[in-house]
Amino acid sequence: MEQHEIELIKKYGQKDNELKALWDLHADYEQRLEKLLKKPALTPVEETEVRELKKKKLAGKTKLQQLLERYKSAEA
Repeated sequence: MEQHEIELIKKYGQKDNELKALWDLHADYEQRLEKLLKKPALTPVEETEVRELKKKKLAGKTKLQQLLERYKSAEA
């Protein structure tokens, strides 16, 4: 995420529960992925978890970007 987008999330996240929830989920998925990817080797179950987390993170980021576009337009 770009710095400007993070600033928008901080600014509007307090009023927009959906934006805040999406951001929190995104951060959670990122932390879980980092923890798994630091391991020297993954079990098949962990590999599946990594794939699922990446899918969820991408889907959430897409929704997050849509919300942010509305705020960017409002500020322009």
